[in-house]
Amino acid sequence: MSHQLFISYAHQDKVYADAVCHHLEAGGIRCWIAPRDISPSKDWAEEIIDAIGSTSIMVLIFSSNSNNSPQVRREIERAVHKGVNILPFRIEDVRPSKSMEYFISTQHWLDALTKPLEKHLDKLLGCVSALVVGQNSDCVSFSSEALESLHAGEQTPAPDRCSTAAPPLLAADLKFVEAQLAGYIGPVAKILVRKASKRAASLEALVKLLAEELENDEERKSFVGNCRFLHE
Repeated sequence: MSHQLFISYAHQDKVYADAVCHHLEAGGIRCWIAPRDISPSKDWAEEIIDAIGSTSIMVLIFSSNSNNSPQVRREIERAVHKGVNILPFRIEDVRPSKSMEYFISTQHWLDALTKPLEKHLDKLLGCVSALVVGQNSDCVSFSSEALESLHAGEQTPAPDRCSTAAPPLLAADLKFVEAQLAGYIGPVAKILVRKASKRAASLEALVKLLAEELENDEERKSFVGNCRFLHE
C-alpha cells in the first residue's frame, strides 16, 4: 500500500513516533516509518530516500534528540529538496540548531509540550488530513520573530493562522528572486521562495522575508539590493 506521510524521528523518541503513526493510521492516513516499513532485503538508506521521494508530507518528531541527529537532518534536507511539506511536531521545548532552523524556520509547527498527548495528536491528524486533500487547516505557522523569541527563552507568541489567499505576485518576478537567492544558498532557494510567496503581501515583503534566510548582514544587503528594482 502506498504511503501518504513519512515520519522522521530520532531513535530515542520511538515511543512518540509510534504513537503518532498509530493515531494517524487510525484516522485513515497511511504512514511510512522506520524500521517497520524497511524491507529486510533492501538497503536502509535507499529505502528511506525512496520513501521521502514518494510522499508529499513529512512529520518531524522534534526534540533535543532529533535536533542533534545527523540522520534526521539528512532526512529533512532531502525532504526540502524534494518539495515535501514538513510538519514539525515539537515534543520538547528546545532551541533548533542552526542547521535545523535553516530547513524548518518557515514551516508549520505544532506543539505537544503539555499533557495529554492525545489532544495534540488529534490536532496533528486534522492538519495532516487537510494537507492530504489540499485544503487549508488549523495548522499554525511561526514566523522568524517567533523563533527568535523561542531562542531567547521567551514565552512562545500566539501563532498566526495559515494563509488562505495567495498574494498577486508575478511568476517572472518570483523566478528572478529565486535566481538571486540561489546565488547564496543554492537549489533550496526554489522551496523557500515558493513557501514565502504564500505569506508575503508584496514583492518588497517577499524579499525582506527571504533575506532573513541568509547568514549575515552583508549577504542580506546584497540580496535586497539586487531585488530592489522589482518594487521601486
